[in-house]
Amino acid sequence: MEVRDYNGSGEWSVDAVRQRYEIHCRKSDQTATRTLKPREHVEGQVRWIYPVVDEVIEGIKSGDAACVELGVEFVESGHKQSFGRILHANVARALRRASLSPGQVDRLRTRIMNMRVDGEVPHEYHEYAKLLRRIGLGALWANVRQAIDADNPYVMRYARYFDGCASAEKAG
Repeated sequence: MEVRDYNGSGEWSVDAVRQRYEIHCRKSDQTATRTLKPREHVEGQVRWIYPVVDEVIEGIKSGDAACVELGVEFVESGHKQSFGRILHANVARALRRASLSPGQVDRLRTRIMNMRVDGEVPHEYHEYAKLLRRIGLGALWANVRQAIDADNPYVMRYARYFDGCASAEKAG
């Protein structure tokens, strides 16, 4: 039987995600855990194994603290895989509604802002921008604003967006 596993190997393989999930559950004394099992489909002699991150997203939506931590790690990693753009956007969307610790907020802010400085504007950045608006720009924006590439129109589009967010934060 041919197996098409869209998880790949390394830190975002099914086993690695499950191991980190268990570690995060133990660290936070989380007793209610979930089974992170990727969706599978079999047709004829082909078996497709879809990304386990989809299950992490469901966990984030349900308030699972260990899944929230995995989601933050996923955004930080910038991991590239099959369906990666959609997965990153969906993780960011789920994190917008999640309860985040101050440390997680700082880590997300740093990652998203550093993407600006580096001139990275991937497909999912639209959702990252909304996440950043939700968690707030913090004091980091003033320094990042000066360091971004003003000649890159894609970077400047989000710079103007964040300028508006910063103004709203000051007014609010």
